[in-house]
Amino acid sequence: MNTAIELARPASANRRVLGAASAVTMATIAVKLAGALKELTIASFYGRSDAYEAFLTAALVPALLVNLISESMSQALVPTLVRVRECHGRERAQQLLSNGLVATTSLLVLVSLVMAVSARWFFPLLGSHFAGTKLDLAEHLFYGLLPVVFLAGIASNCTAVLNTTGRFGLPALAPIVGPVSVIAVISCETRPGIWAMVYATVAAGLIQLLCVAGMMQRGGYRFSLRWHGLDASTMEVASQYGPVILSGVVASGGLLVDQVMAAMLPAGSVAALAYGGRFVSVALALLGGSVASAVTPVFAEMTARSDWEGCRRSLRSWGWASAGAAALVGCALISGSHLLVRLTFQHGAFSAEDGAAVSLVLKMYAIQIPFFVSSRVFYRFLIAMRRTDLVFYCGLVNLVLDVALNLLLMRSMGVAGIALATSLWTISTLAFLGYWSWRVLPRRTEAAMPERVG
Repeated sequence: MNTAIELARPASANRRVLGAASAVTMATIAVKLAGALKELTIASFYGRSDAYEAFLTAALVPALLVNLISESMSQALVPTLVRVRECHGRERAQQLLSNGLVATTSLLVLVSLVMAVSARWFFPLLGSHFAGTKLDLAEHLFYGLLPVVFLAGIASNCTAVLNTTGRFGLPALAPIVGPVSVIAVISCETRPGIWAMVYATVAAGLIQLLCVAGMMQRGGYRFSLRWHGLDASTMEVASQYGPVILSGVVASGGLLVDQVMAAMLPAGSVAALAYGGRFVSVALALLGGSVASAVTPVFAEMTARSDWEGCRRSLRSWGWASAGAAALVGCALISGSHLLVRLTFQHGAFSAEDGAAVSLVLKMYAIQIPFFVSSRVFYRFLIAMRRTDLVFYCGLVNLVLDVALNLLLMRSMGVAGIALATSLWTISTLAFLGYWSWRVLPRRTEAAMPERVG
């Protein structure tokens, strides 16, 4: 009987991951299709104009803050939340969640205020080669986008909690309000100004938060901003949050480096980098995002039960499966880049010269797809093992490689060199995370967590 149960567990876990990944993929396809229509609309109205480049620069910082603070909290919180729920019940888990929401809200508000006060000092660095009026516009757009930091940040936490309850499809579909809002606002005006993008983005953030908070409430977790004290589980989350957020700082530094270096190149390079990355981000969200979301609660439950054999099987099967599927998508994007850019962007204010520049960026970005997607499996496993220190070390290596490769490649390839540099350091990411995942995974005879390195 025990043998039958053990044999059934891997198949059950794989079915759960496959089902969850399929649900997230289908929802993400809908979101990305809406996003593609949004990009087509934006390209038609704004092209690679100074106003749109100013918006992209302004939107970069809020997006980085959400990734840095809120998504880091989700990654640190989920493994402990699942363990507390498994060992101590739903009410103790609810208290931990409430503490996490209070901490996230406080950090989001505090950092937003600090960035608002210091914007006039760091924006000249982001747009070092922008004209004065373009730089001023970017700074003012940034102030208008600041509410998105709180709205999207809390929505991200709610989505992660919903995944631990087995709810994947609807939470993954909630971001569709973003592109729908942008399309609706822009289409309602004959010649929409760039501030229409700001209003639509903020409205979409509010609607998404209300949706996922309501889903979480119906899923058994209350949306509560009440502090229950600094107990052992909260301290555990805090200890994991430090390395994760430091890793996020390093990763954000890499994005900022790419932005700053693209701004040093001829006008239109920032927009070309953004447009070329759109298609690749779709593939990464469909494949990497869906698999990562699906394996996170499974790895959290397996590590809580010390099911190391299940972890071993899942790492092997989903690492290879995700890499194989992603390689096919990457090859398709590389071979069809010219046609894809011409059909989607090349009309209105978007010229054939713009299309050639964006197509090359797209090719260079697409190289990373199989390496990035497969690395997400190992990344989520290390988070579940509470080895966030290794994630931080990996981020440091990536930042050094990003700067060095950008300097080397942008001189000969321009903005496409920045995209290629990103693809190259994702290879090192997979190698690092894959090696350490197998290294920290306890052997069949081990019961304790492995000793920390470094």
